Amino acid sequence: MTILPPDPDLPALRVTLARLRNERGWTFDELAGRSGLARRTLIDLEHGRTTGSVTTWHALAHAFDVPIEQLLGPLCDDHTPPGSKGA
Repeated sequence: MTILPPDPDLPALRVTLARLRNERGWTFDELAGRSGLARRTLIDLEHGRTTGSVTTWHALAHAFDVPIEQLLGPLCDDHTPPGSKGA
C-alpha cells in the first residue's frame, strides 16, 4: 500500500507573497525589478494561477531578503511538516 503525503497548502504561497509585497509597499513592477521575474509571473503567482518553480521562489527569497523556508514553509502549515515527527 502506498501512503501519500498530505496535499500542500498552495493558497498559502500566494498569501505569503502578497503579504510580503504589501508589507514593503512594493508594486508588481517594483518586485519584478528586484527579483528579475516578469511582472505577469508575479501577478499569476499572487492570484494563484501558477505555483512557480524552485528557481522562482529562490529569486523571490533573495528579493525579499528572507530565507526560502519562510516562503515555502506555509505549504505545510495545515499538517505536520516532513521530518518533525521524531523531534
